[in-house]
Amino acid sequence: MFEKGEYIIYGRSGICKIEDITHLNISGADQKRLYYVLAPLNIKGNRVYFPVDKKDANARKVITEQEALALLDEIPEIGEIEVSNEKFREDSYKRALNSCDYRQWVSIIKTLHRRNRMRLSQGKKIGATDERYLKMAEDALYSELAFVMGKNKAEMGPFIISYIKEKDTVETLA
Repeated sequence: MFEKGEYIIYGRSGICKIEDITHLNISGADQKRLYYVLAPLNIKGNRVYFPVDKKDANARKVITEQEALALLDEIPEIGEIEVSNEKFREDSYKRALNSCDYRQWVSIIKTLHRRNRMRLSQGKKIGATDERYLKMAEDALYSELAFVMGKNKAEMGPFIISYIKEKDTVETLA
């Protein structure tokens, strides 16, 4: 169970602050159930509600700065998303994005960067679906990392690349 005042990741709402845990007096809500009242950081004035006892809520605590640094170290070993049938490519991206698993977000980003480089080298355009999911995965990952590391989200892509290159150089010298 989460606590009032905590920051969590909730589905596609991204980083949310738990403003309250209460019974809702809203039409359609089960008045006997407790609900989290979430304030998404990326949409001012918006509120999201989900039942405290919901088992498949796709919600987790925001990672710590130590976990973020460990993830950055792990990125080179994280694999790409395997898509065995092109018809299900978007479903694979959607599942990974909705998982709230930051390693899955990295997988999407790595998969789509490689796929886009390949398409461009063949003289093809980057697909709209690929572009959309790349943006969503980068937004989810970069928002969380920036939040816990005290950085601007726009800095995160270049920061991650620089971090990995620097670490690789240090390991090569060792």
